[in-house]
Amino acid sequence: MHQHWRHFSGNLMCIIKACQPITMLTTALAFSALLLISGCAQNSNTAASGAPASGTLTAHHQMTDQWVGRWIGVEGLFLEISKDETAGPGHYRLHMRYGLDDDQVGTFEGQATAEGIRFNREGGPQLLSAGDGEATGMKWLLEKEDCLVVATGEGYCRD
Repeated sequence: MHQHWRHFSGNLMCIIKACQPITMLTTALAFSALLLISGCAQNSNTAASGAPASGTLTAHHQMTDQWVGRWIGVEGLFLEISKDETAGPGHYRLHMRYGLDDDQVGTFEGQATAEGIRFNREGGPQLLSAGDGEATGMKWLLEKEDCLVVATGEGYCRD
């Protein structure tokens, strides 16, 4: 990038010098063009990176940071959310018993999104989102108001 930039700016100055004597107006126009081009190059690199804007990530993890702690499901199921400090803001560890079978327990890495916390489990990508007892689809949690739901039939609530 920098090599191309130097080549371009050198060529631009050669063109200006060859066409006419350098004047204040010509110099100002040349520097204005250089500033515009350099600004466009910097903005296109940021957009091309695909990284979320820091304000967006902050808003997502501020919501999901409130979910840290223990959530209770039915028949001994549970969800424990902790921050993954080594991965940075908006990253979590989800330790859960999500089924009655012995192998339906595990710890999964999650990341904050606009919808909740995304994580991968044996069934593929999952989304943990805020809801209420009705959203869990389980009659035992129907009256609860503060719940997290993976799918209908799998939810965890706080009192």
